[in-house]
Amino acid sequence: MNKFIDPKLYGLPPSTKLTQASTNQFEIIIQRKSRIIMKDGEGILAKANKIKHHVPGAKVSLKTSAPVCSKTKVFLEGYGIRVSVHC
Repeated sequence: MNKFIDPKLYGLPPSTKLTQASTNQFEIIIQRKSRIIMKDGEGILAKANKIKHHVPGAKVSLKTSAPVCSKTKVFLEGYGIRVSVHC
């Protein structure tokens, strides 16, 4: 299992759950019941850009337990952020 890392190292808010799968692979974890909408997607993109600023060439993905709006999923995948929904 991936271990959680301190989000403050990458300039992210302390409430962000962040794991590092490999050297350049990061996962943003969101565990909630309410749907992830476009407004959330814009915030996720901003967090991903901060990570990429600190680690050039980093790949960021989103793992969530919440349903994701189809427009938001297309939006994030357009910027190279893979979205996976798990229970």
